[in-house]
Amino acid sequence: MSNKKKYSMLASTAAVAFILAACGNGDTEDTTDNGNGAGETDTSEESGEESSNGEQDGPQPIEFDQRVENDGEEIEGGTLNVGYVSDSPFTGIFSWELYTGNPDAIVMGYMMGTVLGSDENYQWDDSGAATFELDQETNIVTITLKDNVMWHDGEQVTAGDIAFTHEIIGHPDYAGVRYSGDLANIVGMEAYKSGEADSIEGVRIVDDLTLEIEYQSVGVQMLQAGGGVWAYAAPRHYLEGIPVAELESSPEIRENPIGFGPFKVENIVPGESVSYTAFEDYYRGAPKLDRIELETVPTTSAVAAMQNASYDVFVGMPTDQYETFKDIPGYTVLGQDENAYTYIGFKLGEWQEAEMDGEEVVEPAQNVLDPDAKMADKNLRQAMAYAIDNDAVGARFYQGLRRRANSPIIPNFADYYNEELEGYPFNQERAIEILDEAGYVDTNGDGMRETPEGEELVINFASMSGGEVAEPIVEYYMQSWAAIGLNVKLLDGRLHEFNSFYDRVQADDPGIDIYQGAWGTGMDPTPDGLYGREAMFNYTRWATEENDEFMEQMASVEGFDIEWRAEVFNEWQEYFMEELPIIPTLFRKSVTPVNNRVGSFDITVGADLDTPGAGLHTLYLTGEDRATE
Repeated sequence: MSNKKKYSMLASTAAVAFILAACGNGDTEDTTDNGNGAGETDTSEESGEESSNGEQDGPQPIEFDQRVENDGEEIEGGTLNVGYVSDSPFTGIFSWELYTGNPDAIVMGYMMGTVLGSDENYQWDDSGAATFELDQETNIVTITLKDNVMWHDGEQVTAGDIAFTHEIIGHPDYAGVRYSGDLANIVGMEAYKSGEADSIEGVRIVDDLTLEIEYQSVGVQMLQAGGGVWAYAAPRHYLEGIPVAELESSPEIRENPIGFGPFKVENIVPGESVSYTAFEDYYRGAPKLDRIELETVPTTSAVAAMQNASYDVFVGMPTDQYETFKDIPGYTVLGQDENAYTYIGFKLGEWQEAEMDGEEVVEPAQNVLDPDAKMADKNLRQAMAYAIDNDAVGARFYQGLRRRANSPIIPNFADYYNEELEGYPFNQERAIEILDEAGYVDTNGDGMRETPEGEELVINFASMSGGEVAEPIVEYYMQSWAAIGLNVKLLDGRLHEFNSFYDRVQADDPGIDIYQGAWGTGMDPTPDGLYGREAMFNYTRWATEENDEFMEQMASVEGFDIEWRAEVFNEWQEYFMEELPIIPTLFRKSVTPVNNRVGSFDITVGADLDTPGAGLHTLYLTGEDRATE
C-alpha cells in the first residue's frame, strides 16, 4: 500500500474585500496607525495611574457581531459607496506581485481576484476558483482552475497565468518585495532568478487549466492560505510584452488594470478614488450591484461623513473615535479581531543584496545582524518594553478596541498562539533595574543615561502620521522612556507620511534606531516572511542561527504533526520575546460601519461566499437613499 499523502481542496477568491488586510504571509497590513488614537487623554498623567503589572480600570475588550441583515426588499442594481478612511493615499499599484502597502491591497480587493481561498481556520477549502492538491511524497502542488474563470477583457484565466506570476517575481529584473524563501523553495527558481535559466524548472503547465509546482521540500504551512504557495494569477496575454522592470509604472498596472474579481475598474483617480462596475461574467455569478464607488476619507472627516450618511460602508474607521460614532443612527457597526498587530521595531542590522560571481549567486540576499548596532543590547530593548504601558494605551486611547500584545503570533491563530506568555507588562521599576545592571547609567548628571562605555546615548524614533493622537501616543512613549533615563528623540522632529516612512525603514536609513509600525500577518501563522533571514520585510534585520532553526522546523515535514509544530511555535515565541527584536505592542480590532440600506453584510472569516452579504457579488441594497435611522 502506498504511503502517499494527498490533500485535495478547492479554493475561492478572497472573501469580503472590505476587510482585506494583506495577501500572503508578511504582507504589510495597513501599516500606518490611520487615525487610531484618542486625542483627549493626557498620557503624561495616565501613565502614573497604573499599577506596575499594567492593570487598569479602563474599558475592557468589546465584542461585536460579524453579520447584519436589514429589512427591506432588494432593489435592482444600484451603487454601493465605500469610504476608505485613511490619511495615506493608495499608491495605485494594481498588482499582487508589485504592491507593498495595505491601501493598494484594499482597492485591489474588489477587482483582482485570487486563485485560492480559505475556511474559518484560514486553510484552503472547497469553495471556489481552483482545486488544490499537495502531494507530500513528491513535493508537488497541483492547481487546477475551473473552466469558467475569466479575465475582465473576456480571456480565460489559465494555468499559464499562475505560472506567469511566478515568472514576474522570480525574474532577475524584479525589484519588488515578494521574492522570499517560499518562492526560492521551488525547484529551479534560484537558477531562474540568477539568470542561469530561461524558465522555472519546477513550474510546469500540464494543460490550459492545470499547473504543477514542484518544491524542494513541503510543510504543513502550505495547506494554509498564504503559507508557502503563491496563490495568484497575472494576465500573461495582457502584461507579457512589458519588461518586468517597467511593469510597476505601466498604464496596464496603474491606469487600466484587469482582474477576474466580481467588479472591474472603470476609472482611477490616483490616491483618491476608484470607480468599479459589475463584471457580468464573474465565475460565481453576476454581481447584484451595478457599481461600487470607493473614495478615501481623511480620519478627521470620517465621523462627520458617517453622521451625514455619506457612504454605505466605512473601511478602516478610526477605532480611537469609536465612542463618537458607535451610536450614529442608520448604521450597524460590525467588528472582529484583526490579523494584525502594532509593534515597535529595533534596527539591528542591514539588508545585504545577493553576492554574485558573474551570473552565479554566491550568497543570497539576506538580513545581516550588526553586533555593534546602537540597539544591539537586548537589555536595552527589554527595559524599553517594560517602560511603556500598553494596557493603558489600548484601554484609554482605543477605548477597548486594542489590547496589549504579548507575542508576535496573534490570538486568531489559536493552535499556535502562546497565551501563557507574560510579555512585557508595564513595570517601570524593572526597566530601571535592567538598565542599571546592564551599565546604562547617567555619568554627567543631565538625567539621561549614557552607554556602558560612557558615550552619549540618543535613540532616534521614527513613526507615522495619521489621526488626532498619532503624535500624542508617540509623545507618551517618549515620555515613558525619558522617565527611565533614556533620551529618545523623534526622527527629524516630526511624524512621517506612510509611504515615505516605509521607504526609509526599508532602506535601513542610518538615522533610524527604532520605529513604530504594524504588521498584517496574512492568514498563515508561520512568521518566516516577517522574521526569516531572507525576508525583506524583516525590517529590523534581525537574524540568528537559533531563529533560522526555528523557521526551518516550522516549515518542515514534521510540522504535519500539529501538536509537534505547536510546541515549536511556543518555544519560538519564548525565544523571540526574550531576544525582543521588536516590542509587540497591541492586538487590534477593526470596525466596519454598515448603512442600514445594505441588505446584508457579513465579515465572518470562512463564510460561504454565496451567502447574501458574504461575497461582493451577493451584496445588494434595499433603497435608493441611505438610511439615517
